[in-house]
Amino acid sequence: MKSIGQLLQSKEGKVVHVAPDQTVFDALMLMAKHEIGAVLVVDADKLIGIFSERDYARRVTLQGKSSREIMVREVMTEKVLYVHPGTTPEEGMALMTNKRVRHLPVLDADGKIVGIVSIGDLVKETISQQEFIIKQLEAYILR
Repeated sequence: MKSIGQLLQSKEGKVVHVAPDQTVFDALMLMAKHEIGAVLVVDADKLIGIFSERDYARRVTLQGKSSREIMVREVMTEKVLYVHPGTTPEEGMALMTNKRVRHLPVLDADGKIVGIVSIGDLVKETISQQEFIIKQLEAYILR
């Protein structure tokens, strides 16, 4: 089974992030451009939060705030759950399920951002592994 670190090696693109003093509108534009549901909030190369579509819906739209005026720091999720590169996809999915989150930053032992995985990334990897195991079992049975 691959680790999340190995999974990140096969993902395309860089980690998309915003600064805490950018507007929510800027963050949303960036998310739309990259077709993603969340961005990391980084200040001086340090992860300080995450901003997601859920944050926008609950902390901006439903509270009648303007995305062009409010800063990301005011509505981001500050308590960020994360995993390490050696974490398995199953462990990542369990954490996401238990904590009801859809995105997990991946940090190395020094706290440096390595990447980010979504629930979709982990489900895709799990399905791929299950398909591989099924093919191996079929080949074994047909011998």
